[in-house]
Amino acid sequence: MARTRKPVVEVRRSQRRRRTVSAYRDGERVVVLIPDRFSRAEETEWVERMLARLAAREERIRRTDDELLARARRLTARYLADHTHLVTPASVRWVTNQNGRWGSCTPDDGTIRISHRIQEMPDWVIDYVLLHELAHLAVPSHNNRFWDLVARYPKSERARGYLEGISAATGLVLTDD
Repeated sequence: MARTRKPVVEVRRSQRRRRTVSAYRDGERVVVLIPDRFSRAEETEWVERMLARLAAREERIRRTDDELLARARRLTARYLADHTHLVTPASVRWVTNQNGRWGSCTPDDGTIRISHRIQEMPDWVIDYVLLHELAHLAVPSHNNRFWDLVARYPKSERARGYLEGISAATGLVLTDD
């Protein structure tokens, strides 16, 4: 039976916070925000409760390589149906070693890799990144033909703006090139 390690928890008390409790992940650490007036017992209770909520949320949104491949097939059928003969990836998978890109594609062997950094982003952003990489199977460069294919996805510009905002807010220099 695999045992999961309990994350490092940082509790931040706030005098301005009255009733609400919230929690979020900051790397490997979980930050729990609580009202300053909470007793140690209430703090312990709420930390446990918030860890359970985070775990449940992460379990719901855990995305697999199989799900990513199925999503790629749906996107191809919907937006690139006239290029199906070219846009059939050999593999589509999540990777943790992409620090400068949201996704990448090797047209020669049909492999697509999507950065784990976008796993918790909205579906329409994941769809954009995936469609961007699928379009590279048909058109390897970023020429006008390529961008015309990507523009078939109605939320392309919105997703690009979202990713640019994430890059700016986090200080990460990530591109969709």
